[in-house]
Amino acid sequence: MIEAGVVTGDIEERAAFLLALRQAGVRDISVMRALEIVPREAFAPYRFRDLANRNMSLPIGCGQTMSRPADLARRLEALKVGRGHRVLEVGTGSGYGTATLAQLGREVVSLERYETLAIEAARRLAALKVSNAVALHADGLAPSRTLGEFDRIIVQASIAGTPDALLQMLAPGGALLFGRREATAPGEPPRERLIKLDRIEKGEIRETDLGPHILGAAAIGVAQAL
Repeated sequence: MIEAGVVTGDIEERAAFLLALRQAGVRDISVMRALEIVPREAFAPYRFRDLANRNMSLPIGCGQTMSRPADLARRLEALKVGRGHRVLEVGTGSGYGTATLAQLGREVVSLERYETLAIEAARRLAALKVSNAVALHADGLAPSRTLGEFDRIIVQASIAGTPDALLQMLAPGGALLFGRREATAPGEPPRERLIKLDRIEKGEIRETDLGPHILGAAAIGVAQAL
């Protein structure tokens, strides 16, 4: 978690930021508190830091983007991370989502296919003294089983089908959240749906469609050095 006294930024800007999240429909108090604590400007590229406290996506390099805070909040509300939960994140990006998850859960392991992004995210987390999260350079869709089981798994991207490799790492009573890309008519972009998988009694999986949601397409494998 981020230690007390680390958070910086203009108070009025932060207040406006939180109000925008409220207006976008964010209601979970623990998620709002986590977003209040984590300074988004610390994860945004320098040239976009003046936009960090607005509810908008931002480019971060390697062709990736930081999600709109309201979209991230929607995913976190659906995932329902508790204090005792061990969380796996696929798609570290800037590390902003990682730091926010660290405010909610006990431990966060985040996997990023781009080495540059993984290194930069790890540095940002260390600078903010986030001690219960780690960013690793790895293929998040085919993670090592040595990482163990997780109570919550979140894929910060959309895929076709179901992430079976991740499902195998989901602990009993756990939940997995990801975007699913669905085919459409030729010439039209694929539809994306936010999907939640819950491992319930006797290991059965219950799937819930949480509606349309915009996430970038996930890529398979570890990216070559840029």
